[in-house]
Amino acid sequence: MNAFTKNRVHVMVAAAVALGGLSTAAIAQRDPAYAAARAGGEVGEQPDGYLGLVGAASGELRALVNNINIQRKSAYTAKAQASGATVEQLAFTSGCNLIAQTSAGEKYKTPDGVWKTRTGAAPERDSRCV
Repeated sequence: MNAFTKNRVHVMVAAAVALGGLSTAAIAQRDPAYAAARAGGEVGEQPDGYLGLVGAASGELRALVNNINIQRKSAYTAKAQASGATVEQLAFTSGCNLIAQTSAGEKYKTPDGVWKTRTGAAPERDSRCV
């Protein structure tokens, strides 16, 4: 795959994530348990496009995060089939966007695997994030 084709795939992936990413996020944010866990720093966004647990968690919170991640993978899979990108490409691009969209006080995982709390500054993201 040449540089032009790779760039085109990244643009297609970003567009697909931008068009469809809101539905899963909007549904998850309607759940008060998710909102409380996010605000409390118990969950955070990861570079791989999936929600992660920050530290120990109850069985209920683990189940909630697993359910959200199943929904995300389903959305990434459908978009990958429609766009010609891989599930991993879509998940990575989504992870870049979801970390960028975190608000001050929310948790996210840096590319080196460290959980950080978002400040007013831009979060640390993978150098491949556009």
